[in-house]
Amino acid sequence: MGVRNLSEDVLLVTLPQQPQQSDELEAVNTMLSEAIDRDIVIDFSKVEMLTSESICGLLILAKLLAGAGHQLVLCSAPPAINDIFVRTGLLSVFEFANTESDALTHLKNRKMSWSEA
Repeated sequence: MGVRNLSEDVLLVTLPQQPQQSDELEAVNTMLSEAIDRDIVIDFSKVEMLTSESICGLLILAKLLAGAGHQLVLCSAPPAINDIFVRTGLLSVFEFANTESDALTHLKNRKMSWSEA
């Protein structure tokens, strides 16, 4: 798993191919349960397969972040992975972006709209 800062407020997690994927999500969840201080973008560009265990990890991560007032954005999902989110009805549960850049723009726009409210 690759983890790097996209900005001081955003962490990028690049998921590996299966089978380590769910272990990596669990590690991120554990790390964040100690200190949630930023939004997270998860890059799916290397993912070829998504298991129910990985989906569960994403749901837990989204809940942790939402509880702390932060967001999770999934980006660069290949068509086969995107199709899994469509078929499982999870498209409305997660935020999606085509690229890392689009994810950052989405997060900035959300923060601006929250500050204006």
